[in-house]
Amino acid sequence: MTTTATPAIALRGVSKRYRFFALDDVSFRLEPGQILGFVGPNGAGKSTTIRILMALVRPDAGDVEVLGCRMPDEQVRAKREVGFVSEEMRLFPGATIGWHVGFVRSVFPGAWDDRYAARLLQRFHLHREQRVKGLSHGEQVKAALLLALARRPRLLVLDEPTVGLDPVARQEVIGELMEVVRDEERSILFSSHNTLDVEQICDQIAFIDRGRIVDSGDKEAFLERWRRLSLELPATIALPEVPGVVDVARSARTAVVTVNAFEEALPAAYQRAGAVVRDVQRMTLEEIFVATVMNRRKERGE
Repeated sequence: MTTTATPAIALRGVSKRYRFFALDDVSFRLEPGQILGFVGPNGAGKSTTIRILMALVRPDAGDVEVLGCRMPDEQVRAKREVGFVSEEMRLFPGATIGWHVGFVRSVFPGAWDDRYAARLLQRFHLHREQRVKGLSHGEQVKAALLLALARRPRLLVLDEPTVGLDPVARQEVIGELMEVVRDEERSILFSSHNTLDVEQICDQIAFIDRGRIVDSGDKEAFLERWRRLSLELPATIALPEVPGVVDVARSARTAVVTVNAFEEALPAAYQRAGAVVRDVQRMTLEEIFVATVMNRRKERGE
């Protein structure tokens, strides 16, 4: 996949200041056919970034492009091809799912796919006659996703779409999203603090913490370069300076070393210093995220 194609999303130096929070110099790209996991703790700036992306909030600085359209000036053209689902969105409680389908279909008559909508109803175990006020939280999320997916937008922007879903419902949603990007012209921004979902579905990652992007890149590259080494140490040994070490947790005779630039020769460096390498473990995306955030906070003195 080339990077010369128009990106689905391009943020460059985006900033927004509030009284008690600031989004600071946020930059990332989402290429066609990719799923980008936008990962951060609650209050990190994920939803603020998405509101700026969707032209619901105007940034104080920076450039925002969605599907080649400058935001917010060209938002009408961009939003024809964008499906947006947020955990904060609410459907009309007294109306049926069928009413909502008819309404969205009337707004996007040329894009709506009736056969796909029918398949999603079946896959999500929903019925057109169901009223929203009688749906569970998970069913309401799936109904909102159906309304976004069935018009086959080029870009899906999902803000915490799996919050509150039971494990089976989450797998139904994730499975359908993975089907979407089989079409290499479609892209998904998947914002979440649930790293298990992100690790399962996404191929690109951007970590945000306290309003700043702390790292971003290919998911497989993240998983490949991070390791945790368990060492057994003689009492007087001094550990060598090794590139890429982000944390050392040491007791009298043991140490656990976390590195973000693992190479096969690295364990030998500790062995030459007199340590015994007991284990070299791969890390989960959640462990990598926590280590990245804590290391950056330490570097900034926070």
